[in-house]
Amino acid sequence: MADKNYWLLKSEPSAWSWDQQVKAGAKGTAWTGVRNHLAKQKLMAMKVGDRGFFYHSNEGKEIVGIVEIVRTHYPDPTAEASDPWVVVDVKAVKALAKPVTLAAIKAEKSLAKMALVTSARLSVQPVTKTEWDIVMQMGGG
Repeated sequence: MADKNYWLLKSEPSAWSWDQQVKAGAKGTAWTGVRNHLAKQKLMAMKVGDRGFFYHSNEGKEIVGIVEIVRTHYPDPTAEASDPWVVVDVKAVKALAKPVTLAAIKAEKSLAKMALVTSARLSVQPVTKTEWDIVMQMGGG
């Protein structure tokens, strides 16, 4: 699939952890609660089949797994009806053999322009194919 895009989705483990994502099974779950317009634009750009890194933010600060987009954007059921927020549905694909920490990403010179380094606060971020491949190698995948 030549036009597959790659992403990074952040979640605080205390709110929604990788283990919870795995337990949600093959049908996946809605990625709710995004309340930033730039992050919303990223959600709206996602296509079924796109892959994303699942990143534990605040606690852990590491990429722990891979998710797949299984449904394109639709209104966020946790938002007020008048609010324009959206969600996508994601399912867990696999855990990384070795979590890749933010410190390790920052230490890797070839990842200096990765959004996780340059736009650290953004909860939904694009990842280039080259960045994806480097992080996958770092994570043992």
